[in-house]
Amino acid sequence: MRKGMAWAAALLVMPISALSQNPVEAPTTPPARAAAQNPTERVTLEDAIRLALEHNHALEAMRKTILQNQAQETTANLRPNPVLSWDAQFLPIFEPSKFNADYIDSQAQFDMGVGYLFERGKKRQHRLQAAKDVTAQTRWQVSDSERQLTFNVAQQFISALLAESTLEFAQQDFESFQQTVDISEARRKAGDLSEGDLLKIKLQLLQFQTDVSSAKLAKIQAIAALRQLMGYESVPDQFDVAGDLEYQPVHSGLDELKAMALRTRPDLQAAEQGVVSARSQEQLAVANGKRDLSAAFDYSHVSSTSGGSFFFNIQLPIFDRNQGEIARTRYVVTQMEQLDAEAKQQALTDVVDAFYALRTNDEIIRLYRGGYVEEAKQSRDISEYAYRRGAASLLDYLDSERSYRTNQLGYRQALASYMAAMEQMRQAVGTRNLP
Repeated sequence: MRKGMAWAAALLVMPISALSQNPVEAPTTPPARAAAQNPTERVTLEDAIRLALEHNHALEAMRKTILQNQAQETTANLRPNPVLSWDAQFLPIFEPSKFNADYIDSQAQFDMGVGYLFERGKKRQHRLQAAKDVTAQTRWQVSDSERQLTFNVAQQFISALLAESTLEFAQQDFESFQQTVDISEARRKAGDLSEGDLLKIKLQLLQFQTDVSSAKLAKIQAIAALRQLMGYESVPDQFDVAGDLEYQPVHSGLDELKAMALRTRPDLQAAEQGVVSARSQEQLAVANGKRDLSAAFDYSHVSSTSGGSFFFNIQLPIFDRNQGEIARTRYVVTQMEQLDAEAKQQALTDVVDAFYALRTNDEIIRLYRGGYVEEAKQSRDISEYAYRRGAASLLDYLDSERSYRTNQLGYRQALASYMAAMEQMRQAVGTRNLP
């Protein structure tokens, strides 16, 4: 017996000494240390919006339109170039013998002139103003694209939060039910539970495993879609969202939100600027109806005499006075005014829809938080406690478990819907700082 105990002690000590003497075979980096060296970057909602505004390629492409319009301003402000002309006439090309200084001075003719187009009606000023108005409208359109992108990022971020919360709940619920399965197997071995009831419990375990797998897939897809909006190069491959599904009540009135939307929404500013731009185009069309004056001065040398000549040229606006373009631009002004009015009505409709969607989701959250969440948890805990001790039937326990799972998933979905309605309100109003 003493020898056997000695051999057992030696076997227990041997792995420790072997690891200390042979460090190559020992694990070089513990899993916890490896995770610390490669931490997962967590991104908040504010970070996600900032990264999207900085790195989203579609938005960057649209911002280049502003630079293009600024280049058009430079083009619109350019003046006409002066025209230099010259000629030589009556040269003895086919009679080279006459090509001498006397012939050139007395018989050949030389002309050199400079001409310039004088624009009337302040065309250049009107072109420049029209180009500036287009640039201003483009700026508001880019701001509206930023508003839409912010809303899309927030919606996708909430989807990722919901997927993460659902995954955590599914894993916790699976682990809890796994303990119930273990206890049920022990009861069956003890003869306290039938084989049929144990099989029902194991089949129910499949639903929990399916929930975990579905939640993992939903989170992967939500994270991938969020990364596309933020820009793939803005975050590493391993990143996660930081935050929780939370309830923040809003007490703003409908009229206050409507007034704020009319003041702050960039699409409304773009529509108003569209009217201004259309009027600038109309003024430019009227200016283009004025005919420009061409003036030139020519120096001539002919028959041993040098002289100067002035030439003037202008169209007589008898038939073409740019009537068609003027009429078209006036219709464009009317069209832009109608679109501006429609944009304002659409903004007010968006505020109303978002306001009542937020109020409805707020009522649903209050119902859950009023006791249904806690009551479902208490019912499940009581049924589980009673079942594990043989005081409740299997059907009662499974029914309470299903009710608890449905209640928890519904509550998380309600929180996500409320947060999404909040983002819809921010988008409808045009600012993230709601009163």
